[in-house]
Amino acid sequence: MKILMVLTSHDQLGNTGRKTGFWLEEFAAPYFVFRDAGVQLTLASPKGGQPPIDPKSDLPENQTDAMTRFKKDPAAQQALSQTIKLADAKSENYDTIFYVGGHGPMWDLADNPVSIALIESFYNSGKPVAAVCHSPGVFRKVTYKGEPLVKGKHVTGFTNGEEEDVQLTHVVPFLVEDELLKLGAIFEKKANWQPFAIVDGRLVTGRRLRRF
Repeated sequence: MKILMVLTSHDQLGNTGRKTGFWLEEFAAPYFVFRDAGVQLTLASPKGGQPPIDPKSDLPENQTDAMTRFKKDPAAQQALSQTIKLADAKSENYDTIFYVGGHGPMWDLADNPVSIALIESFYNSGKPVAAVCHSPGVFRKVTYKGEPLVKGKHVTGFTNGEEEDVQLTHVVPFLVEDELLKLGAIFEKKANWQPFAIVDGRLVTGRRLRRF
């Protein structure tokens, strides 16, 4: 089994002057689940190299077992520092693609032609595609048989209420929940900040518990 994990290269939180990136727990937790299962992992990002970690995700109150393990694992740290460029990834070399969460992907992956084509290539080949938290936003321009990929599909992701909680409703380029609903998805959610995942055919979406 070979999985392509995709991370953001974007580190600016809109025009706030604050930093963003990928959410460390939403990388570390799946990374070790996959690796412990014997999956061969390739990490990719639009620019390649070291992707930016959202500094909020690494605050003391946000530490998790997976993050602690990551910080003690030189091999994992090296892998993260050497992501390949997304443009160099080909769907035929992997069994599935997984998008790591965080606010960053909303800026550099949601409208990224390389990312869009890659997701379509995976899906058209009968392979599953997965995204967590903000990353279901990467499906906003992905199509399948001339229709939005998410149309009629059960999905989840970072909710409008959660974006309000972190006071970024007017900072992000779009709201994940609103965008997926606009595309015809059946957006499901639990109470804010509750872990939740949905599998609809080959489309896998989820959100993890995180604190801000």
